[in-house]
Amino acid sequence: MIRFYNGRVLRFGGGMRVTQDEVWTEGGEIRYVGETPETLPAFDRQIDLKGDLLLPGFKNAHTHTAMTFLRSYADDMPLQDWLYKQVFPHEAKLTPDMVYTFTRLGILEYLSSGITASFDMYVKNDAYAAANIDSGFRTVICSGLNNFDADPENIEREYLKFNALHELVSYQLGIHAEYTTGMERMRYAVELAHKYKAPCYAHLCETKAEVQDCIERCGMTPPQLLDSIGFFDYGGGGFHCVWMSREDIALFARRKLWAVTNPCSNLKLASGIAPLDELAAAGVPLAIGTDGAASNNALDFFREMYLASTLQKVTREDAAAGGADRVLEMACVGGARAIGLRDCDDIAPGKRADLTVLNLRRPNMQPLHNILRNIVYAGSKENVRLTMVNGRVLYEDGEFFIGEEPEKLYEQANTACRRCFS
Repeated sequence: MIRFYNGRVLRFGGGMRVTQDEVWTEGGEIRYVGETPETLPAFDRQIDLKGDLLLPGFKNAHTHTAMTFLRSYADDMPLQDWLYKQVFPHEAKLTPDMVYTFTRLGILEYLSSGITASFDMYVKNDAYAAANIDSGFRTVICSGLNNFDADPENIEREYLKFNALHELVSYQLGIHAEYTTGMERMRYAVELAHKYKAPCYAHLCETKAEVQDCIERCGMTPPQLLDSIGFFDYGGGGFHCVWMSREDIALFARRKLWAVTNPCSNLKLASGIAPLDELAAAGVPLAIGTDGAASNNALDFFREMYLASTLQKVTREDAAAGGADRVLEMACVGGARAIGLRDCDDIAPGKRADLTVLNLRRPNMQPLHNILRNIVYAGSKENVRLTMVNGRVLYEDGEFFIGEEPEKLYEQANTACRRCFS
C-alpha cells in the first residue's frame, strides 16, 4: 500500500475542489481518501507531498503514439500534402519492432507530461499493445479502419482480442475518417457497433476542405453522413471537430458525442480552431488530445490546455471565454470518460490509481492565488513530480521506471528511423 499525505488533492466528484485529504493506493486501486486517521496501517511506501497537488492524471484522448518517428520530419506543409506525401509513404515501411520502439518513446513523453492514459489510433496494434503493457502504461486502442486495410474484418478480431488481453489495454471501434474510408467499410463498422452496442469514433471536420468535399459528394457534412448510416447509434465522437456547423453541433449535443480537441496540431497544420465554447454551451462533452508527434510536434498536455483555453478568447474576442476550470476538467475527467475509462476519472475509493503529482514549489506556481488556473495558464512539464499508472510509479523526479533505460530507447529509436528513411 502507498500513502500520499501532507498535500493537496484535486477531486471532481460533487464538483471540482481541492482538499487536504490523504490518498492510499493498493495494487492498482485507490483504497482510501480522507483525513488522517488516528491509527495508520503498515505501508509499503509513504510519499510526503510537501504541499504539492495530487490529481487524476491527464488523459490523452486522441493520439498516434508511434508517430514519434516523424517528429520534425515533415513540417510546414498543409494537411493533405503532409498526409499523402510524407506520412502514408513512410508509415508503409513501419515494422512491428519499429512501432514497439516508437511507442515506448512516446510513453516516456506522456509520463513526463503527467499523462496516465492514451486513446491511440495507429497500426501494428499487437506491437503497440505490447509496448504499453511492458511499460506499465494504460491505453485504449481505437480501430482506424480505412481503404488501405487489406482485411477489414480484422477489426472485429482485434475488438475481441484487445478487450480481453490485459487490464491496461482496451479497444474501441472507429474509422480513420470519412474521406479515407469507403461506404462499404463504414457500414461494416456500423454493423460491429450495433452487434456489440459499442461507440464509434473518427477524425471529423478537421479541415474546411474535408467538410466541403463531403458536402459536394454526399450532400451532408461528415458528422451528418456518419449519423445517417447509424455510426453514432451507440455513442462515440470525433477527433478535431474544427469546422462544425450549427447542425453538427446540435447533432453532437443530441447524441452526447465526444468532441476531442487537438489545438496544437490544428494550429501547426493551419486547420483552424475548434469552437469549444459553442460546443460546451450546446451541451457537447469535451476532451483534449495531442494528436501525433508528426503534426504537433510535442506530446505536452500543458501546451494543449493553454491553447485550448486562450484560443477561445482570441476567436471570440472575449477574455472570459475558454474558462480554465473547464479545460482542466476536460483534461482529467472528460478525457477519461470520452475513451471509456470511467474508473479513472476521479480520486475516490474504488477508482484506478492513475495519478499525477504536480510540484507547486516552483516559481511558475507561486504565489498560490488560484492553483487550478495556475496549472492551465502557467503550468509546464517542469511541475510534473510523479506519474503513477495502475498503482505503479512510472515517473518520479525526472527518472523513468518502465523497465528500460531512456538512453537505450533513444538509441533504438534513432536506429529504427535510419532504417525507415533510408
